[in-house]
Amino acid sequence: MKSLKENFQKAHIVIIGSGIIGKFNALELSELGFKITIIDPTQLQNSSNAALGLLMGNMYQKRRGRSWDLRKKSIELWPQWIKFLQKFNCELNIEKPLIQLTTNEEKFKKLEKFIYENNDENLRILGKDSIFINNINKAFHTKNIKGMISFKDGRINALSLLQTLDKYLKHKKVNYLRGEIIKIKKSNNQWIATTRNNENIKSDIIILCNSLKAIDLIDNLSHNIKLKPVLGQAMEIEINDKEVDLLSLPKQFNINGKNIILKSRNKLIIGSTDEYSTKPEENTFEKLTNFLDEKPNWLMKAKISKKWFGIRSRPDGEPSPIMKNLEDGLIICTGFYKNGILLAPVCSKWVANEIKNYIY
Repeated sequence: MKSLKENFQKAHIVIIGSGIIGKFNALELSELGFKITIIDPTQLQNSSNAALGLLMGNMYQKRRGRSWDLRKKSIELWPQWIKFLQKFNCELNIEKPLIQLTTNEEKFKKLEKFIYENNDENLRILGKDSIFINNINKAFHTKNIKGMISFKDGRINALSLLQTLDKYLKHKKVNYLRGEIIKIKKSNNQWIATTRNNENIKSDIIILCNSLKAIDLIDNLSHNIKLKPVLGQAMEIEINDKEVDLLSLPKQFNINGKNIILKSRNKLIIGSTDEYSTKPEENTFEKLTNFLDEKPNWLMKAKISKKWFGIRSRPDGEPSPIMKNLEDGLIICTGFYKNGILLAPVCSKWVANEIKNYIY
């Protein structure tokens, strides 16, 4: 370990997985001066590319415990990272506010209680006279939608974020290898990651950020980590009704669990589903538009112009996410389920601290 301490910034770190978590870890660690290699066989097919980018932090209703602590820290870190990343993409931003709506009276009362108990000036109940509520009720031909607004939460364009991270990592000359790691082992205080093509990549530290496949690379008898796949579908729909102006709607909101993002005057993005499978169910349109008792005519007649899905990992038997130092020089960050983008900053900060502690 002495040589690693003496050559702190010369330490080589391999990150397996190139989704938002892997790239954020590469960002944080490259800023500290480490030599980084990211390894992933299919960079454009990871679940981060299918993410909608909604950051539900302040409106999270369980304000205690590990889950809230992680969210709270990430909420504090995000503005700093946005300012930093804007050097590489001046248009990158978090689009605010975020609105959560329901037609269920019992759920609405819970929202009211949550707002009252927390006394947070950035969270408010949307009254019946709210322009947001009026416009949404009018567009969806309903009368009973109610909810809350968070002025600090919002949405970041996931694809734009990933592309911006790529620009930064290229600027920092972070090495990217297209390859599938099938085995890792430790030998003489170094880690060796072996690709399917039998290439060995040596490093001082390995960070597993490859979602479901992470558990294939560790000794399950020693670590007993279980993950299950959760597939999320989303679609872009096109409205062919001149009487409906979608631009009257908020830019991002949630109704009864379905996320809705305004794309243009006649296009909406709707997501996501929770399917415990690795193959998407076929009735996509029905599943994603089934968030009201009665659909407006324009929604029933809408056409899918694009659809996609992502497979996320969810811990089985322990809380999400899994962030653990498994053994000297081996760290796992996976099982973020729906919160990979939101929690990426706090994860990368935790990883950096673990590595500093390991080296010193």
